Amino acid sequence: MLKAFQVAPLGHELDSDIQHKIDFKTKPPGALGGLERIAFQVARIQRTLVPKLEKAQMLVFAADHGAVDKGISAFPQEVTPQMVANFLAGGAAVSVFCKQHNVPLKVVDVGVKVDMPDHPLLSKRKVAYASQDFSEQAALSLEQVNQAFQAGADEVDACGDIDLLLFGEMGIGNTGVSSCMMSAITGTKPEDTAGRGTGLDDAGVSKKAQIIATSLQRAEQELNKPVGKWAPWEVATQVGGLEILAMSGAMLRSAELGKPFVVDGFICTVALLFASKLQQAVVDYAIFAHQSDEQAHKALLQHFDATPILKLDLRLGEGSGAILSYPIIKSAVIFFNEMASFESAGVSNAS
Repeated sequence: MLKAFQVAPLGHELDSDIQHKIDFKTKPPGALGGLERIAFQVARIQRTLVPKLEKAQMLVFAADHGAVDKGISAFPQEVTPQMVANFLAGGAAVSVFCKQHNVPLKVVDVGVKVDMPDHPLLSKRKVAYASQDFSEQAALSLEQVNQAFQAGADEVDACGDIDLLLFGEMGIGNTGVSSCMMSAITGTKPEDTAGRGTGLDDAGVSKKAQIIATSLQRAEQELNKPVGKWAPWEVATQVGGLEILAMSGAMLRSAELGKPFVVDGFICTVALLFASKLQQAVVDYAIFAHQSDEQAHKALLQHFDATPILKLDLRLGEGSGAILSYPIIKSAVIFFNEMASFESAGVSNAS
């Protein structure tokens, strides 16, 4: 069995009061567009008319993948630990954006193929030295899946008194793993879920789709059931990735604690897709940062009926889109709390 989480659906008892507070700010109704939607969501999650967004934390989960040896990425596997070192040194995109916005960054090793040196920003929660090649065998054991879940949940608990969690990932090949997980969960064809990832050309994308198709066919034969019909634990063990599952665990724990979290791009949204198969209410706590340039991300956002904050054609991962959306989320809460109402400002409302 998979580790159990209990996520409470959001209540609606304050909805009319929240909307009234938004509508009676000194502006025409709806004039702040998506900011109003974000403010409403945060206030509902925190169950208050005075939401707080003072402390945020970025968690980047890192792991390697056995299927990389088959050619699902344009980059070699040794780039994963190299980029983890770059995060820790402050040189990655997510690192500089976190510094810009004064958001602490922690990198969580749940499956990097080598041992990383100790570092104050590194949390060592290694479950395995990479997953197995899922084109040949199941990627993970059920015990490893639960360990990854627990690692994500424990990292959220370790953040302490945090108002907002932001999630990112690092793992060469993990767009391919995410595409495979999406196909396994939804039944979508691999050619519709496989994208360019780290920069594959058309031939590379076609090869990635074929590797995913081969992997799914292998698992279908082993499980004796078609894609789209697998239990969550079967998806996780057959084609899962450790950093993706750790993010799912972190999302579920965040929601369990009543904390909003920011979903980055395609890989992070696949983590949410998986988490939602365990606890559907987890989606209520998710703020969608952006629509990435991965071809399947738009379909995933439509699946969740989600309107992302940004569309910048990003396909970097790392949590880069999540941290870029952070000041906008902060602005939504600030207007909700501090912007004058028509009554307090002595401004006439529309008739």
